[in-house]
Amino acid sequence: MTALSILNVKEFMNILLRTNTFDGFLLSEGSITTYMTFLLDGHPNLEFFSPEDAPYEQLRQEAYIPFSLVRPVCFDLLKGKHTPTSFHFVFQLSRDNLTRTLASIDNALSPEDISGMYLNLIYQNQQLTCTTGISRHLFSMDKSVEHSWDDLVKRFLKTHKIPFEPLV
Repeated sequence: MTALSILNVKEFMNILLRTNTFDGFLLSEGSITTYMTFLLDGHPNLEFFSPEDAPYEQLRQEAYIPFSLVRPVCFDLLKGKHTPTSFHFVFQLSRDNLTRTLASIDNALSPEDISGMYLNLIYQNQQLTCTTGISRHLFSMDKSVEHSWDDLVKRFLKTHKIPFEPLV
């Protein structure tokens, strides 16, 4: 696990809410506090969609909803002249992205060994923090996958020109 401070909150929010940069992630849960707190449960409600709807098949296969479907709602909740008091988003890799990520790391773990690779965004006290994490099905002393995930997240942020610094 690593913790990073996002240095330019305003630019980060523009990237998060107005571009598709984070659309490849699933939103497992979240909260946004403005004039009240909005809780986001990332479990899809399949009854809302019909099989003809574009996201239906992906929603049927994943435990959580793609951020691309939630992003416009988050934008509407966060836009305006008042800065939110706080927010917290828990992003998770989709199964396909998890499989590709594990293959790129070159390790002995299979996607069945990992229950999730996470990216947490926490905004409070006018500070934005990004933390990483992995949840495994089996305990292991080997933390090379965790370190590789940390490095991949840092590379992701650098690729998208999101300045950060490690928190001690």
